[in-house]
Amino acid sequence: MGKKQQCENTGAEIKWRCRETLTRTQILDEGSTVGHDLAEIGSFGAESESKSVMSTTIEQFTALVAPELQDEEIDLLKAALTYARAEYPDLEMENYDRFLGSLAERALRKSGDRCESLTALSAVKQVLFEEEGFRGNRDDYYDPRNSYLNQVLDRRTGIPITLSLVYMEVAKRVGVPVFGVGMPGHFLLKHYDVDGQQRFIDAFHGGRLLTTAETQLRMKEVYEGQLPMQPEFMNTVGKRQILTRMLNNLRSIYISSRNFKKALRTVDFIVAIHPRSPEDIRQRALLRYNEGMLRAAAEDLDEYVRIAPEASDADEMRQTALSIRRTIAMMN
Repeated sequence: MGKKQQCENTGAEIKWRCRETLTRTQILDEGSTVGHDLAEIGSFGAESESKSVMSTTIEQFTALVAPELQDEEIDLLKAALTYARAEYPDLEMENYDRFLGSLAERALRKSGDRCESLTALSAVKQVLFEEEGFRGNRDDYYDPRNSYLNQVLDRRTGIPITLSLVYMEVAKRVGVPVFGVGMPGHFLLKHYDVDGQQRFIDAFHGGRLLTTAETQLRMKEVYEGQLPMQPEFMNTVGKRQILTRMLNNLRSIYISSRNFKKALRTVDFIVAIHPRSPEDIRQRALLRYNEGMLRAAAEDLDEYVRIAPEASDADEMRQTALSIRRTIAMMN
């Protein structure tokens, strides 16, 4: 058998393994129209990662979420705008920082510089949702622009988590801390009064204040009563968790629309936050293979096996990495 035929056979074997792994791990949403072989698109033999804006952006983002940083030390606004630069390389972070500062100044003027937190939150709500017209994007919820903070600020529309981030940044500048609440299916905010009473804020629905009972009703609406409410759903989440959830939203959108190049880019950011996440590293390996990045795919599979040696598919992924390297050797 000639080298060309050997290469074709090995490539077909790897494609089959990738397809089976992608299906089994449900990288694609069950029931979606994208459950096809990832390897049927992209260039099979190409392997050259350009030193471009993307690599610089990943490096900057990695520094912003570095493991040695305490969660509260992370600059959430800067991190969110940094990953947005992968899609919008010309965005100017300083402009958005200044814009948020101007919104906070208007809210402070409305509250009369008083320290009552509810007065300040009412002023933030008035500025954001009544004057500036920020709103939840019900018409096109899965538009990827809803997950890029610069687009949310430009277009005044987004999904619960990105609108919540806008609210958090303005409230912080006003001097009223609010915290993210990672309720399944609908991100909220939480504020503690001076007496310790907690109040929930729904940025997707115009900054409305909710009681605990009303948050339960909101979740019942989202899941049609199929997911029982759990106390931990109302816990606050950290900045890394917020960034991860935003990026996970983007990843799902890009995979569902078969935009695997942008899905890979998004997973790069997720791995920057969670460098020892086996599932994310394996997914990146398969997406890299699909994009013709064979050496990088094999390295990711090696890393996956190293950090998850007891995984049920560890032997299969080890064999897939070896098959990829055989393909590379036959192509040289």
